[in-house]
Formats: sequence, C-alpha cells, structure tokens
Amino acid sequence: MSKFFKNLFGTLSDKPWEKEQMETDNNHEGKTFDISIQTSAVVVIFGVSTVLFTLIVTGYLYSIPVTQDTKYLLKPNLLWLNTLILLFVAYFFNKIVNDLKNDKLEKIKSNLLIVGFLSYVFLFGQIFFWFQLMESGNYVSTNNYFSSFYIFTSLHGLHLLGGLFFWGKIFSKINKLKTKEIINEKKGIDALSLYWNFLLIVWIVFFLVMYVFNDTVIEWCKALLS
Repeated sequence: MSKFFKNLFGTLSDKPWEKEQMETDNNHEGKTFDISIQTSAVVVIFGVSTVLFTLIVTGYLYSIPVTQDTKYLLKPNLLWLNTLILLFVAYFFNKIVNDLKNDKLEKIKSNLLIVGFLSYVFLFGQIFFWFQLMESGNYVSTNNYFSSFYIFTSLHGLHLLGGLFFWGKIFSKINKLKTKEIINEKKGIDALSLYWNFLLIVWIVFFLVMYVFNDTVIEWCKALLS
C-alpha cells in the first residue's frame, strides 16, 4: 500500500518540462503502477460500485420516516449464515492467492471450485430468504426499510453474478491446464480475489447498517430528519 501511494504522489510531483525529467520519461515503460489490466478493470468497477452503493446507503439513511418503528424489523438466522459463507469465500480466495505466491499449485483447482460453489449457495440463500420475506407479507412497498433491503440485495446479487461469470471463464480455462501451467493465470485470479473481497466489504457494511445495528441506525436517521 505504501508503494502505491509513493508511486501516486511521486507521479503527481514530476516536472515533465525539465530536461532531466524528459530523459527519464523517454526511458519509461509507460506504466506508473505495477498492476495488471485485470486488476485495473476491477479498480474501475470498485469506483463505480462504491458510488452506487454509497448512494443507496445514503438514500436509506435519509428516507426513514420519523414514524418508522425502531424495533428490529428483520432477525433471520439466514443472514448470519450468508455472511459466514462470504467469509469462507474470502478465506479460500486468500488461500489460493497465497498458494500461487508460494508455488503450491496442487489445490488451486479444488479451492476455486469451492469458491464458486459457496458463491452460488449464497445467491440461492438470498433468493430463498426473499421468498420467506414475501410469505410473511414484507414486500418492496411495505416500508422504507424493506424497499432499501430489496434494492441493496438485488444489486449485490447482480455484482456477484457478474463475478461468477468471470469466475466461470477463469475456472474453465484453469481446469484444462496442467498444474504447473496454472501460474500463468495468476493475474486473473488475483483480480478475481480482489473483486470478491470488495463484495465482502460491501456486504458487511450492509449487514451492520441494516441488521446488527438496525435500531441505532433508525434512531439516528429519525434524529437527522427531525
């Protein structure tokens, strides 16, 4: 991380009009940061997605009416289970990245398969939970809380589906390779791992705001609006 900021601010302080800097620039590879194209694409997605999810959270904070009930509106154990599943996904991705760094390639395929399986379990768990909500009479139109809940989980699910699409492409390619050749796909796997860690962070923010500290957040929203 320190290297990243050093490169960033070092580049901003360059003076391209000076002769010495011109000579340095002429010998430059053209890359400021030592990151792959795949990781660069994920960083761009981070920026767009962060703005999108921030707007949703902000909209939720400022849309809770003063009359909104402050009791827990939602206390399903399934959300705890889904959170645990995403933590396991992050664990296996971290294991995959470390194995790639240490040239331990024997379990890369099996661990990637586990990542995909757990991600689909998470998605099916969310769909099942939606049906539970609707059976209990809680729809998008029920109140501000549930409308925000459905919107957030839908967008998070779509982002996860997008990640699974690229996971499928990478896994199908790696599955055809010999163990020693897997290292050639390191950049794609690193980018995919970074993407899943971002999804985990977004989910944890949602989980804390709309579930764990729901009472406190609603009280704070009511204080803002009043």
